[in-house]
Amino acid sequence: MSNEKKHMQDTVLIGGGVIGLATGWQLLRRGFRVTILERESAETSAGWFAAGMLAPHAEAGFEEFGALQLGLKSLEMYPEFLGQLREDSGHDVRLDRRGAMMIGFGRDDEERLQRLYDFRRQLDLHVEWLTASEAIDREPLLSPKVTCAIWLPGDSQVNNRLLIRALVVAVRARGGTLLENTPVTSVVVGGGRVSSVVTGDKRLDASNVVLAAGCWSNQIEGLPDSDQPPVRPVKGQIVSLLMDKHSVPQHVIRAPDVYLLPKDDGRMLVGATQEEMGFDTTPTAGPVMRLLQRAWEAMPCIYDLPIESIDVGLRPGSRDHNPIIGRGNLENLYHASGHHRGGILLAPVTAFGIAEMVAGGTVPVELEPFSPSRFAPAPHVAGGGR
Repeated sequence: MSNEKKHMQDTVLIGGGVIGLATGWQLLRRGFRVTILERESAETSAGWFAAGMLAPHAEAGFEEFGALQLGLKSLEMYPEFLGQLREDSGHDVRLDRRGAMMIGFGRDDEERLQRLYDFRRQLDLHVEWLTASEAIDREPLLSPKVTCAIWLPGDSQVNNRLLIRALVVAVRARGGTLLENTPVTSVVVGGGRVSSVVTGDKRLDASNVVLAAGCWSNQIEGLPDSDQPPVRPVKGQIVSLLMDKHSVPQHVIRAPDVYLLPKDDGRMLVGATQEEMGFDTTPTAGPVMRLLQRAWEAMPCIYDLPIESIDVGLRPGSRDHNPIIGRGNLENLYHASGHHRGGILLAPVTAFGIAEMVAGGTVPVELEPFSPSRFAPAPHVAGGGR
């Protein structure tokens, strides 16, 4: 099949959150015809209720080297990603590079931060140890009870809501179709491939299908068990405060059990909980009280700030807490789900990677560890005697 003919194929994306929008937009830039089906709206997706942190340095876990490398690669791609988005949407989504500070109170926190600091030094990440006075000099709004901090200049953030709005504009500007309030009920499978996607009384033929429906990705009827991604909803509650001129932090602050994130639209985000509550999206008093208590301990000036909103999002968590990105068992099915807390951070590497796979069949090396095939059952070995 010629590249010209292949690029005129119809690609259907199931899911219109940040991952589905970004991936569909990149496929449009490669010449594909694209339809994105979103069960609600782009402005109710998990990415809309995220904080917009691009924090691979801060969130590096002791046994998560692969996830760290993927996050660093995606952060490296962000300038190109936002540059292309500016070309297609006319929206200038700014990459805020002011860095992040992880703070502690007392001896236990100091020991914890020392381990995190040493680990990052071992990985050759840019990290600095700050005394209490150095931390407060750098961020005067911090509580005087802060005893130590580590500084991570490499972490960034974006306004995730502006990002999603720009992606919607870019998809439509490139000639893509975004159908909101259009839940997918099933897919039709035959001959080892998805032939069409069913929504309501409509059936869309598809040469390629990208499953990017977040925590709903395993709710699609018709997919074989081998292509049902092991994802679940992880409830996250986040509080949006309205800053005044006396309460604008200069950096992202990550305190024990909470982060405080100043946004360029005048909001300060305080978040976020992680709760295994199924598909429940009800704000609840206890977790919100805990967030605000911990935020106030870190930055007392928030006490009198108005609450703009308390929002709840459902992050897609996978069985091993890593994203699921790559070709499925069906010939023309691609997975892009399970991003959990990292959907905004991982949007560029996912979108560029899936577009490359669909267009050329090549799997980028950084995505190989995150293939859906890692969840395939181990092959049965006959025998087993001595």
